[in-house]
Amino acid sequence: MDREFTHATLGRTGMTVCRLGLSATYRPGVETVHRALDAGINYVFAYGFDTQMVRTLRDVFRRNREEYVVATGGYNLLVGHPNLRRTLERRLRQLRTDYIDVFLFLGVTKPKHCPDSLLEEMRRFREEGLVRAIGISSHNRKFLGELVSRGALDVAMIRYNAAHRGAEQEIFNHLGAHDPGVVSYTATRWGYLLRRPRGWPKDGRVPTAAMCYRFVLSNPHVHVCMTAPKNREQLEENLEALSQGPLGSEEMRFMRDFGDAVHRQRKWFM
Repeated sequence: MDREFTHATLGRTGMTVCRLGLSATYRPGVETVHRALDAGINYVFAYGFDTQMVRTLRDVFRRNREEYVVATGGYNLLVGHPNLRRTLERRLRQLRTDYIDVFLFLGVTKPKHCPDSLLEEMRRFREEGLVRAIGISSHNRKFLGELVSRGALDVAMIRYNAAHRGAEQEIFNHLGAHDPGVVSYTATRWGYLLRRPRGWPKDGRVPTAAMCYRFVLSNPHVHVCMTAPKNREQLEENLEALSQGPLGSEEMRFMRDFGDAVHRQRKWFM
């Protein structure tokens, strides 16, 4: 494997990460989570309710906590801000660890949902040593780009795939000055990039999951691309992306063309 393709430094955090990250959202099984860790995946997202991930991390933390970069966070409640400190303390107890590597405010859709006072509270968590890095997850690329451009985030979690490439203009251009870590999600666009869109030739090529992940990982601005397999078989297919390396020019053109076709069909789901 090409280590420059498979591993990265998570921006200014200085943390070394495997560029394929893992979430257990779809309950792939404890054995599958262990297989991912054994394969070298060390960036993991623990929501708190994903008991398979929590149980596995509790187990491995007893031996080598420092080898893993653990991300979690609190959710935007839309009608009012969550108690982030209470959420952080709950995650620390659940995972039986003294610190969280990346603590995120999740599901930000509008600037008013993430005021400076909330970011300041998260900075205090960092100063207290409870977290190593802070950030937000958002579909609002313009707002996220503004936060990145003024250095407000250690980590930015964004949607990026062959059908949704807006981050190339609205976020990646702002990374240079402050060097935040970038974590992406929905590489397969919730599976739509694995299906033939309306109007696509019946005998036309359709991407594999590995190609979708390779598309994302071919962009050097993305440090970690999250995967959420439903089972061991899907995990193994996704791991192929690491061994196959970046897309060639012809494959990249194909993925962009296919992504455009998917986006046109599903453009209302932005």
